[in-house]
Amino acid sequence: MFAGLLVLLTLSACSPTLTSFTQRMYDEYDWTESELKRIQFYVSDDIVLRRQLTGGKSEIISGEIKVIDGREVEEVVIRRKTPGVLLFLPKENRFAVSFEADGDDRYLVFGPNPKAGSRYALLASEWRRRSGTVTYEGRKFQVDASSAFASLMVDLKKIRKISVSSRTARGRKVND
Repeated sequence: MFAGLLVLLTLSACSPTLTSFTQRMYDEYDWTESELKRIQFYVSDDIVLRRQLTGGKSEIISGEIKVIDGREVEEVVIRRKTPGVLLFLPKENRFAVSFEADGDDRYLVFGPNPKAGSRYALLASEWRRRSGTVTYEGRKFQVDASSAFASLMVDLKKIRKISVSSRTARGRKVND
């Protein structure tokens, strides 16, 4: 039993300590876009993207087809703690983050949510009571309301290693 506890403690010590990425953290460290691209992000909660397939020809690339209530639906699932990287900043305080290795059009947009302590949460073009609309791979997908709480997380220990120390040179004069 003691050996099992020791193994559990060792494994938990190796796993990242994930912390919500917030606007305050972003402002405090004042990272550039290139520095942000070196940070490993994670998603806090499952995100399930769904879109109904219409009749005719359809091409499924990253998702899988499911039949829900007799309709064909493409579904893309991003599980909690899935690692992601920043691709670009669409505008101020907006992060386009990809959780898939292939395809730079496979990203979701996150931004600070004042109702959630300014955590960088999933943004949708429109939220209704039970769902939101997001663009993924250039197509419109629906996400359920629980995905509204999905936010970006970071390993704070690694973040502190990335931070850049800066100083301003005062100049140097010739000795008389």
